[in-house]
Amino acid sequence: MNWPDGLRLKRENLASDLVAGATFAIVNVPQGMANAVLASVNPVAGLYALMVAMPVGAVFTSSIYMNVSTTGALSVAAGEALYGFAEADKIGALVTLVLLVGAFQLVFGLLRLGKLIRFVSNAVMTGFISGIAFLIMFGSVSDITGYSSTQPNHILRLADTMLRWRLIDLQTVLVGLSTVGLILAFQRTALRRFALILALAVATLLAMGLVALMGGQTAVLVRDIAVIPRSLPLPILPDLASLGTLALPAFAIAVIGLIQGAGVGQSYPNPDGRFPDTSRDFVGQGAANLAAGAFGAIPCGGSMSGTAVNYQAGAKSRWSNIFAGVFVILIVLLLVDLVKIVPMAALGGLLLVVGYQNLQPEAIRTVWATGLTARAAMAVTFAATLFLPLQFAILIGVALSFLLQILHMSNRVEVREFELVENGFPIERPVRPDLGPGEVRVLRARGSLFFASAQGLEAQLPKVAGAAQSTLIFILRDVDDLGSTVIRLLTRYAKSLRAAGGTLVLTGVNEELYGQLERTGLLEAIGAAHVYRESPELGAALNQAIAEAQARLPHGTEA
Repeated sequence: MNWPDGLRLKRENLASDLVAGATFAIVNVPQGMANAVLASVNPVAGLYALMVAMPVGAVFTSSIYMNVSTTGALSVAAGEALYGFAEADKIGALVTLVLLVGAFQLVFGLLRLGKLIRFVSNAVMTGFISGIAFLIMFGSVSDITGYSSTQPNHILRLADTMLRWRLIDLQTVLVGLSTVGLILAFQRTALRRFALILALAVATLLAMGLVALMGGQTAVLVRDIAVIPRSLPLPILPDLASLGTLALPAFAIAVIGLIQGAGVGQSYPNPDGRFPDTSRDFVGQGAANLAAGAFGAIPCGGSMSGTAVNYQAGAKSRWSNIFAGVFVILIVLLLVDLVKIVPMAALGGLLLVVGYQNLQPEAIRTVWATGLTARAAMAVTFAATLFLPLQFAILIGVALSFLLQILHMSNRVEVREFELVENGFPIERPVRPDLGPGEVRVLRARGSLFFASAQGLEAQLPKVAGAAQSTLIFILRDVDDLGSTVIRLLTRYAKSLRAAGGTLVLTGVNEELYGQLERTGLLEAIGAAHVYRESPELGAALNQAIAEAQARLPHGTEA
């Protein structure tokens, strides 16, 4: 039988994959529940995501190690998309949302759009991730304080909570802040890998002690807000009436997940050393969301932290993520009564720590030191993430990345002159402003030769008024095509140079570019004899052009 790469279960990998899967399940069950809270749905929806999405994603992604599970960014985005839906309608809307996310991702993968991800700039991603980190921290406030603001924005809800501090529940705050302290303390010990689950366990015991000490329970438990069944998830029908409302948020969430997943693939190459196929990773994440969404799970994507836990725990193949899903199922079936008594304030404390630790100060410093353009891109995306609905923030970020890429590619062109040295190597120097009589000059442009660079290119070409019997050689090696504006510019320049008694010569022209010169009439304007084809020997076409240009000079004229 032919198995997909990495899916054959090998005996030598079995123990390592079982240990890695069990470790991930124990570590990430609390975070799965917390991410569901971020998405404003039943915490069990996070567990269903781990049960279903991880094994399905493991089967279909190109990346052997990628862990397809819940992430803070996707959960915050889902929570914003579901804001305004009544509690009774939320589960149907969630199913619709996640199915749409999966469908978009699957289509992106099948259309082989993975290569487009590289155009999303690091500055934009840093601004977006930083904004998401703050939103995760803001989203934990209601669970840590016990006060749920009705304001429509995370920042407004934070401000409202601060203004209404008298409504904050002391027992809830004590549990939430204790959880933060416990996580940070456990992370400094040899048990750091299990810090989240240990902190939740101790915080749960602390909450019980506070109930006895304070004579009653005021902190909300998981069982108080949600029904946690001791069973496997069942399929749920989507709410088709919400399709129009959720289409754009689903598109944005799909893009967020794919960008995060692409980062995972680049950080964790496959065992053979090759990087995964990004488009196939799109397909795998899409399949995972289609499968998990049908069971009422929150959206999933390639998780950097989940992949790191899995890899560092000794994962050897795709089976580590498949086993992780199985272990989550066992935890829910066997330990559901313990899950029910976890305080919501403890999950809020967990989210506060996760949000803070998602900040990337080193990446922020690097972007800030890069330059004004990078700073502006990061700042705009960060502000959009904080103040706009996330679907608009990510679309603004992606559009900004493409705009920066276009400006970078098309607006920077520098023309340099190669000064010829007899019996020596050419000297590169700035272009002299005028082409004098009887000269042979060699120029080369650095940058993109398209419409936006045409004006800059023209400004750097030497003036030809006194260019009688001169030759201007323009090197075009490694140029596959020219923009139509640049073609018109060179046609006009060739005619002006000819009118002054000089000649324009192109060298290093490959077959593709030569065909374009023929089709556009530039070859005729310059003259086929003055266009030198590219040759395998570097410099051969240029040397031939220089020799023939010098041969055309009047006797006794120095080039």
